[in-house]
Amino acid sequence: MDGVTVIDHPLVQHKLTFMRKKETSTAGFRRLLREISTLLCYEITRDLELTTERIETPMATIDAPVLEGKKLVFASILRAGNGLLEGMLDLVPSARVAHIGVYRDHDTLQAIEYFFKAPEDIGDRLVIVVDPMLATANSSIASIERLKERGAKNLRFLCLLAAPEGIERFREAHPDVPVFTAAIDERLNESGYIVPGLGDAGDRMYGTK
Repeated sequence: MDGVTVIDHPLVQHKLTFMRKKETSTAGFRRLLREISTLLCYEITRDLELTTERIETPMATIDAPVLEGKKLVFASILRAGNGLLEGMLDLVPSARVAHIGVYRDHDTLQAIEYFFKAPEDIGDRLVIVVDPMLATANSSIASIERLKERGAKNLRFLCLLAAPEGIERFREAHPDVPVFTAAIDERLNESGYIVPGLGDAGDRMYGTK
């Protein structure tokens, strides 16, 4: 699909399989999510621009590569997005963090915002928006609209699983925002859940099911 990258690294796919298993414990699911999010972060940041900095090693003075520009912003769509956030911060601990609180009305499936907090200079930074599921896409579309209202211009969206219906709606709403995912599943069911999926990521991560 145009604008969609499937991260098919063997370790990503292996860990995702164990996350899908219904018998995987809360602790196991949480650990796997943190591990897989680090791998996904590695892939979504592989084209970051570099500059050089003159440093001294124990042996010589060299011009060594360092990231160019301002630090990244990881924008977590609460609450499940925090599961991806933790592993990404392990890899990029200096990143700024935004939180977007939206929940899906179980009757209308529409996104309702209840919290928003982001760095003031978000328009000058690359913003990676994270949420494990791209299902109906209502929450992700609303979250990115809010970030754009605050001035964000350079955005990417990262998820574990995506449904074809969600990708279509997301790309229609935000064609300028590339999507990175570990897998594109078959479909959504009548309740708006991804099939075969892995269930509700937030419930499985926090043991609230």
